[in-house]
Amino acid sequence: MILLDEPTERVCAAIKSGRLAPVRLAIVAPGGYGKTAVLDHLAGAPGVRLVDDAHLLTDAELSEVARQLDDESAGLVIAARPHPRPAALNQVLGRLTGQLVLRPFDRPRTETFLSRAGRPLAVDSVLAQTGGVPGFVRLLAGGDGELVAAFRHELDQAGEDSLCYLLAVEAGADPDLLAALKLPASTVEAVRATGYLGPDGRLLPVAARALRELVPADRRIALRLRLIRRQLDRSGPVLSLVRPLIGAGVTGADVATAFEVAAGEATGEPALAARLYEAAVRAGRPTAAVGTRWAEAVARAGDFDTALQLADQVIGSDDAADRAEGAQVAGAALAHRGQLARSAELFQWSDTAAARCFAVIGLTGSGRLAEAEKLLDKSSVDGPPTLLAGAVSSAARGVLESVTDQPTVALSTLIRSAEMLEPVSDRVLLPDSPAALGALVALHSGEAAIAEPLLERAVSSGVLVPRHRLLLAWIAMLRGDEEGANAQLRSAGEQLSPRDWLFAVGLRVGLARRASDLAGLRRIWIQAREAVVRHPVDLFTFLPFGEFEVAAARLGERDRLAPHLRQARELLAGLGDPPLWASALHWSGLHAAVIAEQPEEAAAHAEALAEAASEGPYFATIARAAGCWLKVLGGEVDAPEVESAARDLHGVGLCWDGARLAEQAAIRTSDRKAMVTLLDCARVLQGRPGREAVEHTGGVRLSERERQVAELVVAGLTYKQIGDRLFISAKTVEHHMARMRQRLGAGSRGELLAELREIVQVAS
Repeated sequence: MILLDEPTERVCAAIKSGRLAPVRLAIVAPGGYGKTAVLDHLAGAPGVRLVDDAHLLTDAELSEVARQLDDESAGLVIAARPHPRPAALNQVLGRLTGQLVLRPFDRPRTETFLSRAGRPLAVDSVLAQTGGVPGFVRLLAGGDGELVAAFRHELDQAGEDSLCYLLAVEAGADPDLLAALKLPASTVEAVRATGYLGPDGRLLPVAARALRELVPADRRIALRLRLIRRQLDRSGPVLSLVRPLIGAGVTGADVATAFEVAAGEATGEPALAARLYEAAVRAGRPTAAVGTRWAEAVARAGDFDTALQLADQVIGSDDAADRAEGAQVAGAALAHRGQLARSAELFQWSDTAAARCFAVIGLTGSGRLAEAEKLLDKSSVDGPPTLLAGAVSSAARGVLESVTDQPTVALSTLIRSAEMLEPVSDRVLLPDSPAALGALVALHSGEAAIAEPLLERAVSSGVLVPRHRLLLAWIAMLRGDEEGANAQLRSAGEQLSPRDWLFAVGLRVGLARRASDLAGLRRIWIQAREAVVRHPVDLFTFLPFGEFEVAAARLGERDRLAPHLRQARELLAGLGDPPLWASALHWSGLHAAVIAEQPEEAAAHAEALAEAASEGPYFATIARAAGCWLKVLGGEVDAPEVESAARDLHGVGLCWDGARLAEQAAIRTSDRKAMVTLLDCARVLQGRPGREAVEHTGGVRLSERERQVAELVVAGLTYKQIGDRLFISAKTVEHHMARMRQRLGAGSRGELLAELREIVQVAS
């Protein structure tokens, strides 16, 4: 089957009809462009001699063709590759009057060809593999057997130099390296004449595949090693040359060096860099020579256990020149594992400027303020004042300021640190990012609107992405955006460091609690218990531990969490009870006490929050809300005061907490008007319509009384409590529930509650 473009088709038609006579045309094109197919198409044209593969003819044969041209009435169409070009062929071509230009297939011609061939192949894929070379498209459509057979014949005919050039291009050699091979110019021309190379000089994928399948592996490896040695001699890049040799069992000093150099080039692919360092060791490079960089690459790839093993070998080796750097890698890995105190010790031992700054962060986070302040004074920059040095130093200072100064001061310092780090964030293995630390300070001070763009920029930088996504999920959860929180949680992935896993579990606990999903909360609590046991409490984990404290109260497991909360209080005491961090723990403690109906404990937390009220508007808001909670817990509900406090909580980003306060106050008041007002406030704060909206879902409408019952059931009241609030009997409440269950078609109480929760959220 032949498929010519329109210009070629017109010329062929003119030749076959005799309109173009005498015809004297050359068809010069690389292999695979369809020269033979055109000659076959012209077979039988009157008075025309057809000559194929003229580049392979002997001088005598070409002289005979030239003699035919002496007859002015004789027609000739001669096809040849651009190379080789013997002098006799040039003489013949010089006497012709025109040339037929053959072009690669475009997309429509490829699609038509495949359709006629009955091959349902993806057109874009075929073009990508063949470059549109007609002969290669035909071979690909014919199946693997035909494709390999055709290339086998071509490669069998190729000379040693041509094969070397093809293998070098397949190996990824750049033009300078190809020139360093010093192959004859005729070899390069011969390779180009095969049609195997695209316009950019790269090997077409079908040709590369043929080389891999038809040329023995040892021959290809030998060529790569030759290229690698030349590239190392000229200090050129070797990554593309070395990558296919990973796992090939090749050893030797040159190979080991090449693997090491390639690993240094793969900075943006830590998993690949780790494999290359491992390959360097297997090829003969001493572990001590690459151990630290290997450990860092492994840590960047998220395998902190292996990173610690490798770094520990370096630290314990007297022969290793970079033991301090190894300790810094181990310190970062331990921070990701949640071992902040031990991490700080390793950073102190490393004693570089950056390590001392990281140690300040670890010491502060583990409650050792005096040591942190002393060390920060010593943390002068060892070298030039680079962006990285400035960012790391600012991060340490910002964390200290979060304990010793106003939250706004600390937040400003950490934001500047994050901005400085952005352009150079890939140059160092971070135990934590300034963006994450800044977001934590922002979340603890009611500045979620500042934290969000800070985290989004950090996600875009590609550094510690799961960490930043989990904190974005936390912001969404506090706002009551369950869908957004779950989306960020899913985007963080499943391969999490222990520290990130702690936050992920905390998020799942918090989302289940906010959805009043007691069964789901019980399921995730198993993981929460494991996370609590595995991860020590530090300053930067108060968010998840606060969620665990409230959930433990809900599940009746407060005793299990008591030792860890005691550690948190001791940590805060070591830091002088900084209001920024202490308020978060008191706020979660207040909620736990409210759930457990422990008014004295709740009062103690409320008092502590009141003492911090002067720290700023956020702290004043939660202190005022804590006072409302105390009154509500004691049965005293001042609806205007509660509504005002709830709306203020919403204003500082604690949207769910504000709605919860209004909802719980509504449950505890006996004033029917106050109850309705507060429930309506709760709905509005959750982003749902007020009670003036018509309630319906799936075509089912609730009466006013049914809506009231549904809201109180979803809020967690018993039938007796609901009856007391609505001045009806528990039996009547049960009757309303049975009627709604029948109308909604719920098969169980769980299904009914889910339906009612949806109705309340959508309309109520």
